[in-house]
Amino acid sequence: MSEFAQVDVAFSEQSLFVLNAILAGMIFGVSLKLTTADFVRVIRQPRAPIAGLLAQFVVLPAATCVFTALLGVQPELALGMILVASCPGGSFSNVMTFLAKASVPVSVSMTAISSLAAIVMTPLNFTLYGWLNPHTRPLLREISLDPLELLALVGLVLVLPLILGMAIGRRHPALAERADKPMRIITLLVFLLFVAIAFSQNFDNFVQYAGVILVLVAAHNIGALAIGNLCGRLLKLPLAERRAVTLEVGIQNTALGLSIIFTFFPQAGGMMLIAGFWSFWHLIAGLTLALIWSRHSPPSTSLTTTTESAHER
Repeated sequence: MSEFAQVDVAFSEQSLFVLNAILAGMIFGVSLKLTTADFVRVIRQPRAPIAGLLAQFVVLPAATCVFTALLGVQPELALGMILVASCPGGSFSNVMTFLAKASVPVSVSMTAISSLAAIVMTPLNFTLYGWLNPHTRPLLREISLDPLELLALVGLVLVLPLILGMAIGRRHPALAERADKPMRIITLLVFLLFVAIAFSQNFDNFVQYAGVILVLVAAHNIGALAIGNLCGRLLKLPLAERRAVTLEVGIQNTALGLSIIFTFFPQAGGMMLIAGFWSFWHLIAGLTLALIWSRHSPPSTSLTTTTESAHER
């Protein structure tokens, strides 16, 4: 039996409720200024969203499965990596895209679309690639996982807040405008505080396994960023859109991953360690990359210009 199967994680039902509320708040904040016109615009100019969705829901999970299988990553850690790779893009990618002077409309649209797609793709990819990896297959069989319950959880914390935020934003546009930035900042700070408290409650575990986990998480995140960038290059996206796709794929919704772990696999300490370290690492890596890119402004793209004009009207 792997040593990570014995990791005892301190986490309560009350903490799970708070985590789900934070996750719902993140998606709600992103969707306040989202309109149906944003989705129509994606249909008319689909290259960037297609590149992002392919990278996020096809290439990244498959590459993670192959990577963990070939390297013989321990099952609990490998399954945690597969779960993170199966999650949609995180709302923090929108802030990082803004800092990187990339295409914010592409980023926001991709976050919304991937959040909607996640209701099917996250459970599908997690179970598919967890089964395809020979090291994680036995562990997946031991886990009591109801696909309908998983689908319901994703819908509750992603899709419902998205629809609610769009509805309120449409009915009260002035309120949505004022609340947009504060919501993003508050949910980011609250989530970081939540993760920090979780770290402190499980400090011994994190210290004991930090070396192994950090190497895996860093390599995984760098790979995700590279996959996003490569897909953007293959579809010959403008630089601003390629940067947005890169950040969207590299900044995963680890809050969703943690919620799934604590709901369905409360004893899977190795999976929790992976998602917990991802929560911090991808913010550090994403912010670093965004600040580097901010020094070199890309030319404005047609999608960005069109979106800005639409908002001005």
